[in-house]
Amino acid sequence: MHQVRVVSSFVGRWFAVIVVLAGALALAVPEAFAGGTAAVPWLLAVIMLGMGMTLRPVDFAIVARRPWALLAGVATQFVVMPGLAFGIAEVLDLPPALSAGMVLVGSAPGGTASNVIVYLARGDTALSVAMTSVSTLLAPLLTPLLVLWLAGQYLPVDGAGLFTSILQVVLVPVLLGLLLRRLVPGLVERLLDVLPLVSVAGITVVVAIVVAASADTLLSVGLLVVVAVVAHNLLGLALGYAVARVCGFDEQGRRAVSIEVGMQNSGLAAALATAHFSAAAALPAALFSVWHNVSGSLLAGHWARRSAAAASEPTLPAGAPGPRP
Repeated sequence: MHQVRVVSSFVGRWFAVIVVLAGALALAVPEAFAGGTAAVPWLLAVIMLGMGMTLRPVDFAIVARRPWALLAGVATQFVVMPGLAFGIAEVLDLPPALSAGMVLVGSAPGGTASNVIVYLARGDTALSVAMTSVSTLLAPLLTPLLVLWLAGQYLPVDGAGLFTSILQVVLVPVLLGLLLRRLVPGLVERLLDVLPLVSVAGITVVVAIVVAASADTLLSVGLLVVVAVVAHNLLGLALGYAVARVCGFDEQGRRAVSIEVGMQNSGLAAALATAHFSAAAALPAALFSVWHNVSGSLLAGHWARRSAAAASEPTLPAGAPGPRP
């Protein structure tokens, strides 16, 4: 298992690069991946099963201890990101399929990688895990409603179909994972070191399939979509931090909300777009998968260095004179 941990650590560290290379390969030889669109929901279901197996009842204890913090964080997630997605699509005048894809990304719950990023950023990991879990459980209800409201003007939206899809590829696998951890904890504990590899492999294949299936669209409007995705993510990170600050969160809580709001479950958005709209609508989600891991890692490194520097600053003993002006 030591070798698995080493490989998992390596893959986690270079996840963004791996996904970028997979996307480039899919763009170069799209015929090798484009036929795999039917597998996207199944890949996501496997990833969500793994997420469910990592959860414990204690992860939800924050609901009772700090309900205001959790409510404010999740509300920010489902207000800021859908609103930003719609606004950016309007400002950039994106084609209908890409606009619907942006809204799907914005209406998705928090991404599973966000918990690791918050940990690396020395943020409030308990709040991060609770936000991801609760937003995922709320997704079957809130995501279809938001997409129906905001994306319905771009393309026909099957709200009931979205609801059913999210139940199948998100809620059922997560609950099954929770059940497995309770019934066969020994087996699940042995699998925990493998789950990061499964998640990275799943997201990498999803990105490759989506990029290959929408290669023509990416080549024609690629720069515009990249601008939209980068702006969406960076504004989400900034507004998440700002809202948490206004709500009186401490620095660790602000970091957690910032990352939870800015990092989305883009795999879910890609699966839903592929199943209910088109490969082109899944393109923003594929690009988001790459970019939010890059920006999240950079932000986590910055915050971690700040925390380390603050911890290393010498403190004056009580009663000692402070620095002179």
